[in-house]
Amino acid sequence: MVTDELQTAADAIAAGEVVVYPTETVYGLGADALDSAAVKRVFEIKGRDRSKPVSMAVPDIDTAAEHTRLGDRERRFAEQFLPGPVTLVVERGPTVPDVLTAGRDKVGIRIPDHEGSRELARRAGPTTATSANVSGHGSARHVTAVSEQVRDAAAVVIDGGKTPGGGSTVVDVSAGEIHRRGADAAAIEAWLGEN
Repeated sequence: MVTDELQTAADAIAAGEVVVYPTETVYGLGADALDSAAVKRVFEIKGRDRSKPVSMAVPDIDTAAEHTRLGDRERRFAEQFLPGPVTLVVERGPTVPDVLTAGRDKVGIRIPDHEGSRELARRAGPTTATSANVSGHGSARHVTAVSEQVRDAAAVVIDGGKTPGGGSTVVDVSAGEIHRRGADAAAIEAWLGEN
């Protein structure tokens, strides 16, 4: 991705806008994950049920630790599997708004294995990590597959070519549970059994 394009997207996020960006799985819908109004906008654009939480993308584990309460086991897990197509469910900190977590005490953390996505989160701060689609419809692997409704609502749409597809494995390490199986699920299951 072009650096100027990333900065334009980061500036839009800082202004409370929503952007479409590529990840190592599918295209994502990004907004300031710590801004309740921006997160509400993501729910509105997607037509997503407010009872379903949205994950947060960060560039690295240190940034995740600023906004969550990471235990030693979660840090060890993160060192093994992140960046990657994994959503790590951890106890949220006070900066994380209720709307992002649907009022829950935990938040899903993503550190994408995609340099452009991580750079966007470096520049913009924690960013919503949810697929750029209308809820109930398929995820987009190419920017042209992102629905017109979503593209029209976004201030910036970054075309990063075709993405690999698939979904992240959602895991709560402290509970030893995999909530959704995706990439690396077998290796994650093995790690949970051994650590």
